[in-house]
Amino acid sequence: MVHEVLHPKNWKATPGYSNGVAATGRMVFTGGMIGWNDQQEFETDDFAGQVRTALQSIVAVLAEAGARPEHLVRLTWYVTDKREYLAALKDIGQAYKDVIGRHYPAMALVQVVALVEDRAKVEIEATAVIPA
Repeated sequence: MVHEVLHPKNWKATPGYSNGVAATGRMVFTGGMIGWNDQQEFETDDFAGQVRTALQSIVAVLAEAGARPEHLVRLTWYVTDKREYLAALKDIGQAYKDVIGRHYPAMALVQVVALVEDRAKVEIEATAVIPA
């Protein structure tokens, strides 16, 4: 394991995220990634499709630092509609597994009134730690 997952023994298991992660090494931070491609063009208005694209962008930025998805320690998600997010959970989960794998960093999700780009439905910030 690259990082230590922090989960008190008597707590209920978490579905698809960690409550905490401890890590040592080189830290990598991304800006907020939204669901547009590398040319800053939206290819879909589908919620899960935008999640997939945002996660692919995170992986691409991490690669520039020599990091991989398993180095992720935290993701902060900003969504414009929690109901749309919840309705798309199955497809979001598949997109997540396809892009990130079965690695679940600490995560938070916040509903916001809007994102800067009007077509954006989700924005995700990432923190990764590359082991020393």
